[in-house]
Amino acid sequence: MQFAEQDERVRVVAMNGSRVNSKVLVDIFQDYDIVYLVTDVQSFIEDCDWTDYFGEKIIMQMPDAMGDSLEDNDGRFAYLMLLADGNRIDLRLFPLSLQATYIHEDKLIDVLLDKDQRMPELLPPTDEDYHITSPTAQQYANCCNEFWWVSTYAAKGLWRQEMIYVLDHLHLYIRPMVLQMLTWQVGIDTAFKVSIGKNHKYLQSFLEPSVWTQLLATYPTADEEKIWQALDVMMDLFRQTACDVAKQMNFEYDTVQDQKVRTYMHHIRYLSPEAQDFDL
Repeated sequence: MQFAEQDERVRVVAMNGSRVNSKVLVDIFQDYDIVYLVTDVQSFIEDCDWTDYFGEKIIMQMPDAMGDSLEDNDGRFAYLMLLADGNRIDLRLFPLSLQATYIHEDKLIDVLLDKDQRMPELLPPTDEDYHITSPTAQQYANCCNEFWWVSTYAAKGLWRQEMIYVLDHLHLYIRPMVLQMLTWQVGIDTAFKVSIGKNHKYLQSFLEPSVWTQLLATYPTADEEKIWQALDVMMDLFRQTACDVAKQMNFEYDTVQDQKVRTYMHHIRYLSPEAQDFDL
């Protein structure tokens, strides 16, 4: 605030994120998501030493200056700073010409400084833009198909002893479908009026302890048997959640797809490493 008040280029200061969301518990690791609306973004980019004003930095990142992103953006620029005192500031610079864009991108906005009274009166900050959204029947079917389809990749990889391949498919493609289905279940239970946060970080608070335990059991080490066990838990969890969602949303769960893939997976699990044909 002191920097903004002293620098004529900064005309508006606003804050976004968890610190303006009354539903989020306060803790020492919350970022300060700050936006400066400025008259000249380029002058802040040419020399980044001005960020020293905020204190000693452990590390800083400028994502808009990495790769080709600077050429692709619309004039905004971000400085992400982790300070030696433990605070983190995500400071985004917007040209004044993007004021309307900024206002419409996020409803979690608290205006801290407006030198020219240029900002319109805003509604109280709300996280409604981040609420879980209800799936369509097609989205639901796609999620189910993706889960069962990619599960076969993991089984094949386990038979080949390709552990990194297996774990990548488990973490990048299969579990996200489980998390998506669980998220829809939470949405149904809360009338789609809550957010589970970035990377599902609030999901635990909406799940039964037994379901949470099941979910954690899907995170195995790079051990063949433990991965098979995690896959079994994952398939059970996905099936029970998908069936619940289907019942409550009046969707159809494809039990044939489920059963055929599980039979295939079971066969591969006990298939000889020296097998010369599949022979299901």
